[in-house]
Amino acid sequence: MKRSEINKIMLSADQFIQERGFFLPPFAYWQPEDWRAKGEDVGGIVANKLGWDITDFGMGDFSKFGLFLFTLRNGNPDNWKTMQGKLYAEKIMIVDQDQITPYHFHWNKMEDIINRGGGNLMIQLYNSTALEDFDRLSPVVLSVDGTERSFPAGDILCLEPGESVSLPQFCYHQFWGQGGRVLVGEVSMVNDDHTDNRFNPPVGRFPTIEEDEDPLYLLCNDYERYYRAS
Repeated sequence: MKRSEINKIMLSADQFIQERGFFLPPFAYWQPEDWRAKGEDVGGIVANKLGWDITDFGMGDFSKFGLFLFTLRNGNPDNWKTMQGKLYAEKIMIVDQDQITPYHFHWNKMEDIINRGGGNLMIQLYNSTALEDFDRLSPVVLSVDGTERSFPAGDILCLEPGESVSLPQFCYHQFWGQGGRVLVGEVSMVNDDHTDNRFNPPVGRFPTIEEDEDPLYLLCNDYERYYRAS
């Protein structure tokens, strides 16, 4: 992805988020020169990968295969070993009309996906086999706003604004927007995008960036280039 494209996506996303009555925290708007001056007190933002996260899954066409995310809060995966500290995460996401986030599941993370407004969020579902392939036979049983529902393998769940679903570990899902751009919330266990995503077929989680202009704001994977405090 070109940095100029990422910058435009950030501006459009921020406007849409505010139009839906949701607001990002102040650190969202720190610019690269601000990050160079930050001290150890903001190390938790860097360590837990809070902030802007925009990906085309390495496919080179964000409008067809892409996702906008902003991680608002997150703990460290090691917290689960001690059961101390922050054990949860929250993201806000934007899914455009017919823009696909490819099939994946999480080995460790259970998550709630919430339609926060806009169009409908369409989620296609499969269980995983023991060999981590699609289970094309068994039904997928999920909690949708606290109500247990069963879906045939490969069925599509439509979440209208205000609706949510709990996705357990090893549940394959891909999703896209229908009827317009969708603001999507995610409330989950601690998030680790480097080790806890099983895409099928494999894709890249983070984009390769062509630096054709300066960053407007930093992506979570840009911090190490600008943040110098240890």
